[in-house]
Amino acid sequence: MKRYFPAAVFAALLVLLGAGLRLKPDDKPSALAGKAAPAFTLQRIGAPGPAFQSQQMAGKVWLLNVWASWCGPCRAEHPVLVDLAKQGVAPIVGLNYTDKLDESGRWLAEHGNPYTAAVFDGDGRVGMDWGVVGVPETFVIDKQGHIRMRHVGPVTQEVVRDKLLPLVKELERA
Repeated sequence: MKRYFPAAVFAALLVLLGAGLRLKPDDKPSALAGKAAPAFTLQRIGAPGPAFQSQQMAGKVWLLNVWASWCGPCRAEHPVLVDLAKQGVAPIVGLNYTDKLDESGRWLAEHGNPYTAAVFDGDGRVGMDWGVVGVPETFVIDKQGHIRMRHVGPVTQEVVRDKLLPLVKELERA
């Protein structure tokens, strides 16, 4: 019996690993789903004047896109966000996470700015309040200020078509 124990443990680990590999990381639910989105006030990137307050989005369906200039997948999703912003489906707030202010401003100037407001979270505290585990992540917030969806990973045209647009349209009708 003792002779088969290591093989049984190894087999159990393989089963768990196999199950984990079938999970989709972008389907990771938010612990905040259905709850009020954490409020924040942050400095705008490249825009003098007053800080941006998330309460300014009250009564609107909006997206929060968490990104960084050092993030490769953020670069891949950026043209999709630029296109989405041109469609005017919903305002997009860009939360620049654990970056450098000057680099984030240069990055937006170089690649285009799809954000209604691009804000700077240099120390990552606001991202932590939202439960961010990495970049990019995108959240959909309803008119009442509740998080309705979290997408982990780059936003693709398929994600826009199959997840974001249907949900935003549904929330706009509500």
